[in-house]
Amino acid sequence: MVISFVTGLIGILFAIGTFFMILKKPEGTDRMRDISHEIHEGAMSFLSLEYRIIAVFAAVMFAVISRFLSLHTGIAYVTGASCSMLAGFIGMNAATRCNARTCEGARSSGISEALGIAFRGGSVMGITVAALGVTGISICYMAVGDISIITGFALGASSVALFARVGGGIYTKAADMGADLVGKIEARIPEDDPRNPGVIADNVGDNVGDTAGMGADLFESYVGSVIATMAIGATMANPLNYLTFPVFLITIGLVASMLGVMSMGFLKRLAPQTALRNSTLISAVLFLAGAYFAAQRMFGETTLFWSILAGLGAGILIGVESEYFTSGKPIRDIAESARTGPATTIVTGLSIAFESTILPVLTICGATLIAYKFGGLYGIGLAAVGMLSTIGIVMSTDSYGPIADNAGGIAEMSGLDKSVRGITDKLDSLGNTTAAIGKGFAIGSAALTALALFAAFQKVTGLTKIDLVRPVSIVGLFIGALIPFSMASMTMKAVGRAANKLVQEIRRQFREIKGLMEGAAKPDTHTCIDIVTKSALKEMVLPGLVAIISPVLVGILLGVEALGGFLAGATVSGVLLGIMMSNGGGAWDNAKKWIEEGNLGGKGTDVHAAAIVGDTVGDPFKDTAGPAMNILIKLMGMVSLVFGALFVVLHERLISLF
Repeated sequence: MVISFVTGLIGILFAIGTFFMILKKPEGTDRMRDISHEIHEGAMSFLSLEYRIIAVFAAVMFAVISRFLSLHTGIAYVTGASCSMLAGFIGMNAATRCNARTCEGARSSGISEALGIAFRGGSVMGITVAALGVTGISICYMAVGDISIITGFALGASSVALFARVGGGIYTKAADMGADLVGKIEARIPEDDPRNPGVIADNVGDNVGDTAGMGADLFESYVGSVIATMAIGATMANPLNYLTFPVFLITIGLVASMLGVMSMGFLKRLAPQTALRNSTLISAVLFLAGAYFAAQRMFGETTLFWSILAGLGAGILIGVESEYFTSGKPIRDIAESARTGPATTIVTGLSIAFESTILPVLTICGATLIAYKFGGLYGIGLAAVGMLSTIGIVMSTDSYGPIADNAGGIAEMSGLDKSVRGITDKLDSLGNTTAAIGKGFAIGSAALTALALFAAFQKVTGLTKIDLVRPVSIVGLFIGALIPFSMASMTMKAVGRAANKLVQEIRRQFREIKGLMEGAAKPDTHTCIDIVTKSALKEMVLPGLVAIISPVLVGILLGVEALGGFLAGATVSGVLLGIMMSNGGGAWDNAKKWIEEGNLGGKGTDVHAAAIVGDTVGDPFKDTAGPAMNILIKLMGMVSLVFGALFVVLHERLISLF
């Protein structure tokens, strides 16, 4: 564990060093710097307010855990929550300081330099997430060595992840929809036009949702898969190696990810999509070599390696499948359907979104069977760890997208040559695909991690089976399947309400600020940022509470068998909804961008207007409701694992009263 701890610290220093390297790059003109500063201030202001709310919730959870479980578990909970928040803070700082520098790189040196800067900015978040995960778990293990206490670390990460992802997702899509509906559709002005009062809020949203929110999301997936596997390993004969093996795996993955990030120094000369794919491939190959050696060294055989390979292979396949549905023929089918208006655009997009679930689910099923064959329930946990082992590079390729998007906004608002916006748009379009791949990794790992959490929950509670003949199990199954749909409803309604407030404000400014449409007056961007911030933070509370309270109520009132059915139902419906929404939203978005490249008439046509409507519908799908699903199913599984033994006692006491 000392080796893992030291490697984690090296990873943190690597991320900090990369951050300072970025700061040495030029920011461009005074106008570019001013816009970047506005985005940075808006993003950090949102994060500060969000973290205050999360801190209050974390304090309450600390008190509950310390009272009903143990003080050490409460401390582990706070440690996990703090690491997750720190990862978001560091990643947000890097992203919002990198956007103008990416734009300047595109302006002065072209697409290769812009890609390199944006990727390095994203790698700060990616490596920080991986390094803090390795460091945090190592510290907890060296301090206490009790897996029942270490599960508190994962619960802390899960709690922060749900609030950060939902709050950031509501913000980013409310700002995006508000700015687009009034700016592009009603006022018929370009995207990121400086006359649009909502445009800075939109650019802020790219960071709070797709950088800080996604970072917390994948951090939670990462530590959740490792700790669930450790919990299963603790129940096996001669548990020491089984306990420490997952931590050694993510240590190897962190090193492989850092080497993958460094490889971009020469890969950036290739086409952007090729460069990003090859950097990920380099990390994956290095990790597999290290995992093979570690398995041989620790167990004297390589049987468990095949479970790891199944997970990583499934992650890569899900990424390829997501890439096809968000950048291949399906997006051109959606674009063609836009010829006949918004209705057919939405219908075609929905059909493709539903279709996109088939291959990923079959891939997850195959990985589960292979992993179980070679390692049993422990093997399923290792498959989840394997899928997320190279999270450093996966998160790097994902986080670069919002930076490229911001760079395009800065280019537009600064009045730079159209060729600069052309470069940033190419990077942004690829960013939508890498985001879909990252979300595919997240939801795929969520399914495997949920299975590992369920196995650990079964061991803790002594649950031997779920009898589907018993009504209480069926009730638990249906309630569990219901929760993801309820979460989707709550988050999408929240986006609609927040967007409506922003739309009214943007309309008011266009109506009341004289000379705004002519470019003679400046919009009040701060009011727009304030409206969306307050709305998003208010709306994120209820979904978060539902995710935590629902398994508690089921476990106490109906018992652990019903809770087992609850977790099974939530996992199945949550995974399907998550894949459908993430891929569907990405497909609508890239269909619009394909038209904007000059296809089917290009910008300003009725076809383009119909595609914008589809993209607007898909925005809360891919960036709010969809990503919330994988956090939801793991958070409920983690709550059930941490409090499982307590639920058994409380349910028995409740039964004795009647």
